[in-house]
Amino acid sequence: MDHEGATEDSYFDYCPWDFVRRASSAQRAAQVAYQETLAEAGASFGARCYVSSAAAVFADVLRLGADSYIAGYAYVTGEVRAGRDCCVNPYATVRGHVTLGDGVRIGAHTSLLGFNHGFAPDRFVHRQPLTSKGIVIGDDVWIGSNVVVLDGVTIGDHCVVGAGAVVTKDLAPWTIAAGNPARPLRDRRGHGGAAAVTPDTRLGDAVAEFAERARGQAAEVLARCWSDETGRYSDRPGVSATVRAHCDAVEIADLLLGAPPEQLTAAEHAERLRVLQDPVSGFVPELAPEGGPGVLPAPARDGWIEDGAAEYHVLSVGSALELLGSRFAHPVHVVDRMTAGQLVARLEALPWRTRAWSAGAWVDCWATGAYRDRESPGGARGEPGTLEALFGWLGTRVDPLTGMWGSTPSPADGRLQLVNGYYRLTRGSFAQFGLPVPYPERVVDSVLAHARDPRWFASGRQNACNVLDVAHPLWLTGRQTRHREDEVRAWAKEQLVSATARWRDGVGFGFGPAGEGGSGPGREPGLQGTEMWLAIVWLLADLVGVADRLGYRPRGVHRPEPGRSPVFTMPHQGPS
Repeated sequence: MDHEGATEDSYFDYCPWDFVRRASSAQRAAQVAYQETLAEAGASFGARCYVSSAAAVFADVLRLGADSYIAGYAYVTGEVRAGRDCCVNPYATVRGHVTLGDGVRIGAHTSLLGFNHGFAPDRFVHRQPLTSKGIVIGDDVWIGSNVVVLDGVTIGDHCVVGAGAVVTKDLAPWTIAAGNPARPLRDRRGHGGAAAVTPDTRLGDAVAEFAERARGQAAEVLARCWSDETGRYSDRPGVSATVRAHCDAVEIADLLLGAPPEQLTAAEHAERLRVLQDPVSGFVPELAPEGGPGVLPAPARDGWIEDGAAEYHVLSVGSALELLGSRFAHPVHVVDRMTAGQLVARLEALPWRTRAWSAGAWVDCWATGAYRDRESPGGARGEPGTLEALFGWLGTRVDPLTGMWGSTPSPADGRLQLVNGYYRLTRGSFAQFGLPVPYPERVVDSVLAHARDPRWFASGRQNACNVLDVAHPLWLTGRQTRHREDEVRAWAKEQLVSATARWRDGVGFGFGPAGEGGSGPGREPGLQGTEMWLAIVWLLADLVGVADRLGYRPRGVHRPEPGRSPVFTMPHQGPS
């Protein structure tokens, strides 16, 4: 078809798929020269690629597989990697960290925004750092015109996204989605216009029914663990009140009710927790028998205080206060006063080979303290170089064969210490600060091998800690790789069905089996088990692709997103 008034070059700006078939020798030579210019800046191209010279391509990294093209007036920056047969149509925007599989079609005027601005209230937005979780799009995906895909989203293989959609959450493979925000409409493999009834549809319905049931009973679950006499929460009736129980109550209420527990106002909940913090160390000790703050042990030579409950309270109390719109009254001084040299010495002395869980838990506490200190009064940042020392040490000590730190499998517990320690370590460090984990494919291999161990995962033998410590690493590495994703999905589906069946009306979840070397509060339902299993259910549901049916998303200790104020950020890419 002839286009009167349009030059042949401008025609390819809008119809780049015709370049290989219609371009003249001179136009082909000009395209080769243009790609060579881009290659000098680090770009690489497969065979039969086309990049319009009218496109604004200012990428730090650009990789195009064979038979892929970028049309005129597209805007491409950041780190963009595309497989074979991909197209970026006219006026589309692809920015930040974006990875495309094979056969991806991006419609005109669509925006893939693989980064985000900070928007803290203390300074103008344009002066705040950019962060990036990245966007991952699978194979055979069609994204219609005027779609917006936000940072952190993964769109699975074979998806179709309708024109004008705003994609804020992950889409499972084969999903047809549309709307603002985008919601799944049906499975692409269905026939006709009606929604296909698939096993995932039935699982999604079951997950939604579970969530509605739990939501309707949440107030009752919380009330049974509250004492009007002491003004405190205990994990379950008949046991002592604890700091963690109060934090678990706040998290459960936030998940299921979207509000603080009704026993106190948000301000009263926050004050009950804030007054427990020791102003000298910054730790929160366990409650004394009379209900006030207990006594912490004497500090070690490097200033650290060895107290497992107080170390975990850095996580649980900090998260509960954040959910309540508050924060610690004091910095976590045992963290901010530690020098880089003391930190490295402490890391070297941790029991990595024999008790990797304990070592990982220490890293989780220290890194979370460093994160919390950034939001403390005065904005404490700690000694210079300590965070860099932490991530540098971890980066040089990780085992490239397992992707993990510490223990080798043992006859006594297999990979339990290794994998559970990995969860605690990465939760507080890489996940909380929004950094990619090293060797993600090897992590998946290690975790799936552990997940087949019947000592921990046979029916009736799971506890919340062990299932969480598999689900979270699989979820975290899934942001970086699709390695063995079908096996990951199958395991998650099996565990999700089992997990939701554990709910007991009016009392919630039990933590799980104790005995035989197990730990935790055991089978009896309580606040710890309920909080942990609610978070686990979300992670498993998200791995399967039905998390949107739950109607909640963890925002506390087990939140999937990095913290609100990451320390390490992308270089500024200009206004967005």
